[in-house]
Amino acid sequence: MAPQLAWIGLGNMGRGMVANLVQKGNLSSPLIIYNRTQKRADDLHAKLPTGKSKVATTIEEAVSSSDIIFTCVGDDKAISETIETALKSDVKGKLFVDCSTVHPDTTTALAKNINAKGAEFVACPVFGAPAMADAGQLICVLAGPASQVDKVKPYTTGVMGRADIDFSDQAHGKALQLKIIGNTFILSMIETLSEGHVAAEKSGLGVENLQKFIEALFPGPYVAYSNRMSSGDYHNREEPLFGVDLARKDAKHAMNLACAAGVRLKNLEIADGHLADVQKHAGSKGDIVGIYGAVRQESSLKYEN
Repeated sequence: MAPQLAWIGLGNMGRGMVANLVQKGNLSSPLIIYNRTQKRADDLHAKLPTGKSKVATTIEEAVSSSDIIFTCVGDDKAISETIETALKSDVKGKLFVDCSTVHPDTTTALAKNINAKGAEFVACPVFGAPAMADAGQLICVLAGPASQVDKVKPYTTGVMGRADIDFSDQAHGKALQLKIIGNTFILSMIETLSEGHVAAEKSGLGVENLQKFIEALFPGPYVAYSNRMSSGDYHNREEPLFGVDLARKDAKHAMNLACAAGVRLKNLEIADGHLADVQKHAGSKGDIVGIYGAVRQESSLKYEN
């Protein structure tokens, strides 16, 4: 009999992942969904195909009825509290799969606590923006015992993602090390694009001409982030695609890892400084691409383009 699945956490990433899981996951029963703010779960349930999802009102309800429980929440505190609550139930034999971006030490602690209760655990952080989550084009990084990772793979490539990075039989924390270090590439890319856009505007080259170069030489994420800058999307959204608070959390984790290894990430330090400026300007509504606005301000331009 096919396992019963539950999903906890319906943010910008979780909603898209759930939609693909429901549509392409070959589930034999409705996906149980839970979110701390129930309205978000109710709204998503209403948008999904009839009979394909069921809203749980508590974490305990979602966990007790399920065999495989996916989690995707915002930070270390949220996932630690979520799992602490989940483990109050009888979880022996259940499999927890965490897609959150947290410090590797947090993931290691989660694995220890989950295993102590007789349950299984796979770390599964993902690479990709919310649009990639919506399109089922994420890259999933899977770590943990191979037999447990194999139980998760039917829901990754071809369902929620376009590819897996398989760390089977490696420590759970390895997946998060890659995720945290990988995210520094994204922050550095946004920083570089922001500086290039501002230099193009102020030098007289023009952003439109720079955009042609980016499209020709750097298709993919560079183009997507460049478009978010030139269109003004970074300051016009009611809800950020990647909130500045979460971006700074990831940057802090990366600098922590680097410091422990005797490495300094200077590009990241610059980007994090600009993220701090975004927080001052836009508060929690600030977006990671607001780095562009911060660079504009440094160059005597308005934050908003």
